[in-house]
Amino acid sequence: MHSGILIACRLGLLSLLLAAALAAHAAPPAIEDFFDNPALSAAVLSPDARSLAVRVGSETVRERLAVVDLATNAIKVIAQFSDLDIGNFEWINDARLVFDSFDKSAAQGDLRYGPGLYAVNRDGSGFRQLANINSSLFQAERGARLLPWNTFMLGQKGAQDSEFIYVASPNYQALAEIDHVKLLRLNTLNGRTEAVNRPGSTRSWLLDHKGEPRLATTLDDNIVAVHYRDPATGQWRKLAEFDAYVPDPRRFEPLAFAPDGTLYVSTRAGRDTSAVHTFNFATNEVNRTAVVELAGYDFRGELVATRDQLYGINYLTDARSTVWFDEKMKAMQKTIDQLLPSTVNLISVAARSQTPWVLVRSYSDIRPSTYLLFNTQTSTLNKIGDTHAKIKPSEMGRQDMVRYKARDGLEIPGLLTLPNGSSGKNLPLVVLVHGGPFVRGSEWGWHPDTQFLASRGYAVLEPEYRGSTGFGAAHFRAGWKQWGLAMQDDVADGAKWAIAQGIADPKRICIAGASYGGYATLMGLVNDPGLYKCGIEWAGVTDIKLMYTGHWSFTSDLPDGWKQYGMPVLIGDLVKDADQLKATSPLEQAARITQPLLLAYGGSDRRVPLYHGEKFYAAVKKTNPNVEWVVYNEEGHGWALPKNRIDFWRRVEKFLARHIGTP
Repeated sequence: MHSGILIACRLGLLSLLLAAALAAHAAPPAIEDFFDNPALSAAVLSPDARSLAVRVGSETVRERLAVVDLATNAIKVIAQFSDLDIGNFEWINDARLVFDSFDKSAAQGDLRYGPGLYAVNRDGSGFRQLANINSSLFQAERGARLLPWNTFMLGQKGAQDSEFIYVASPNYQALAEIDHVKLLRLNTLNGRTEAVNRPGSTRSWLLDHKGEPRLATTLDDNIVAVHYRDPATGQWRKLAEFDAYVPDPRRFEPLAFAPDGTLYVSTRAGRDTSAVHTFNFATNEVNRTAVVELAGYDFRGELVATRDQLYGINYLTDARSTVWFDEKMKAMQKTIDQLLPSTVNLISVAARSQTPWVLVRSYSDIRPSTYLLFNTQTSTLNKIGDTHAKIKPSEMGRQDMVRYKARDGLEIPGLLTLPNGSSGKNLPLVVLVHGGPFVRGSEWGWHPDTQFLASRGYAVLEPEYRGSTGFGAAHFRAGWKQWGLAMQDDVADGAKWAIAQGIADPKRICIAGASYGGYATLMGLVNDPGLYKCGIEWAGVTDIKLMYTGHWSFTSDLPDGWKQYGMPVLIGDLVKDADQLKATSPLEQAARITQPLLLAYGGSDRRVPLYHGEKFYAAVKKTNPNVEWVVYNEEGHGWALPKNRIDFWRRVEKFLARHIGTP
């Protein structure tokens, strides 16, 4: 071969190798793309499906409420504030909406106002403030009487056919202690209200298929009772009662009333997992035959219905899906899934649709939510917008539900996310422990914290350790009084499973989590020092006794009923379990933690007040020089402000790179 050609070939090969190397080490997605506020955060069809209400914002503009005319595609901003953001919103009828406000620029410690309550027509006319945002009785500029600040949207659609809505008004007797919740019928044109008579110490309300109050739950000490309001007389009668804090075989959770008046509930009915049943008001009993039953999962979901027909029921297993009772809706779902493959596509229908439009929210493990409109006549999709438009699915990591055996044989579900383009072998691993702990952790889909870690090259394992809910009563009950014990072993066994599968490099594993997950992070470093090379905890419990007793400098918002009736059974009794609580206290065991540690707390946190972190930091730094400490003074139980989210996760990025990052 001619030497010039040979040199050119070598240079060409070198260029290809350099290009491949540069591609392999391309800059990861910007941290701001994960943790900024979403640009489009909600969309709701009007009852007649002629209009679409959306909440939109940007980095420089407060979140606004806008309405799209679906006949012309014209969009109009109908409500905005110079110093507040639009919060929750709902249609009152075809032409009018109700909404509240929120200040996304303020964290928990800086919040000074309630959400307020407002109504406006879809063309921007007829604006009226209905409830105050502070304790003042009068709106100064109008002189109009307003409802007090503790007036909240009910979170239910109601009739959507008049100017009336129902709103909730909690009566507080102490911090986080609700004496009862009043229900008010509110005229959104003139602001007048009428109170609904209540059956006792009400805590929640449920409207029926006509949008009228039909069920109420009360709480007395540790007993929850469900009451039914007779539509003919307006009188209340008790349907059932059960323990509020620990599982009760008689317990059922009202879900919703179907258009024909049937009440759907969730209950176990003698099974390990809960399922959907109907309720018989003649016998005051749950009908025995299940309507929707999910193998291995407790039911979580909602009815999909118009004012005239029940179409189906949304549910959650590994991911969200819908069981359709209506053949046309089943066919529509199939068409949409063909147009949007490899995503979860959730369909919303309008109450009394007069157009061919339905709303679709589409997402996957690598794709944040996108809102679209589907035309049932033309079978076409029109995109409305994205929640996180800057995120590129091609740069995200794939996620799968996995299951592994704990050391005692209990099967533990979990989510595993692998970095994009990785071999899936011998990776640095972050074991991300969910808070609660007696809740469901995560579900299949795009999540900013998980995907951010994956974008930096880390595999992420999120165990649903025993005590987590959603996987049956036995899985939940196995976690009682197991803080720092079997619950902790489940997390460690997940890391060991990842090592055995060849996924995790045994020398590069870090444990991380918030709230209970922060507690589990600290106890993981105590119990398994050879497994975890570092720990990251934020807003974490550092001593169970502190959850009971509190501190002179700050008050926890944990309700007294939970401390009296729930915690002694599910977590541990201060007296009977004193030795166990000491042995499983990160604060008491702080000297045993020698690994690098990142601690972060909110100065205004009332769920896990700052003294949890301060006490632990003072103890651990005596024997561990490698502890990083940060306090976001204005934040509560988690980071509300993008600037703090970005700062925290940038610290996480640097911390992980130092201790388990790829050489």
